[in-house]
Amino acid sequence: MSLSKSQTKAKLFLIGCGTPTPTPERFGSCFILQVNDEYLMFDCGPASTYKMKCAGLAPTDISHLFFTHHHYDHNIDYPCFLLCRWDHEKNGIPRLQVYGPPPTELITHRLIGPEGAFVDDWKVRVEHPASQEVYAARGGIVPRPKPQFDVKDISYGSSITTKNCRVTVGKAIHLQPMMDCLAYRVEWDKGSVVFTGDTGRHELVEKLARDATTLVVNVWDHQENMASILRSGFCGTLDAAEMANKAGVQRLVITHQGPNLSLPGSKEKAIADIAAVYKGEIIFGEEFLTLDLA
Repeated sequence: MSLSKSQTKAKLFLIGCGTPTPTPERFGSCFILQVNDEYLMFDCGPASTYKMKCAGLAPTDISHLFFTHHHYDHNIDYPCFLLCRWDHEKNGIPRLQVYGPPPTELITHRLIGPEGAFVDDWKVRVEHPASQEVYAARGGIVPRPKPQFDVKDISYGSSITTKNCRVTVGKAIHLQPMMDCLAYRVEWDKGSVVFTGDTGRHELVEKLARDATTLVVNVWDHQENMASILRSGFCGTLDAAEMANKAGVQRLVITHQGPNLSLPGSKEKAIADIAAVYKGEIIFGEEFLTLDLA
């Protein structure tokens, strides 16, 4: 991480800000962090590949994909993204790096491995002359390589260094022990952002987020609507506010809003309730919103 502060460009693209419940405004989770010429993707929920293109990004822009956990609203577009990125690769594009909690490796193998669900698709694209001709017309060199990605199961306490960033793996509190769930802190020369994934308020998450520039946190509903069982794996409005306040972050980005929280009037109440506790910048996340973090 040798970039000078005057050079660093950092943006956060909110691609998916919803839940498993589709609405016209939001559906599923996906965020893309740009630090200069590097793009890190966090989760790959419904229609992420299409929505990132609508936001002016291409699958081949992404160098790293990090999964917080493997609920479908966080990973269902993974096969589409993998195949689309591979299908449109040209020489010189680095191999995609994929990280996530178990069973990230197994899921990937079952999707695009030699006996995976999409083997018929990629074998035709590799072997059929018509597909080879289309590939060559896009700048590819025949013989065409099979899909190849570097995929690794990771756990709490791991760290990954990319070209411009350092990624620290934290623990999200969400439906354990039946599911392994992670949070991520990304740091670069001019800032830091924490992606909580789906989590309830917890000291481990607050520790991970301490003094971060930006905290991206799931907020399911108004605090008064959050039963204790829900709070064990999700944040209400005041959970998020208190976590941001305790961690001392500069900016709180609310995402993964339940359908009730996004209704007219309900949204404004949520922001007001959070602002009564947390005095930093509050952003109610909307799909296709881009934030300048530098």
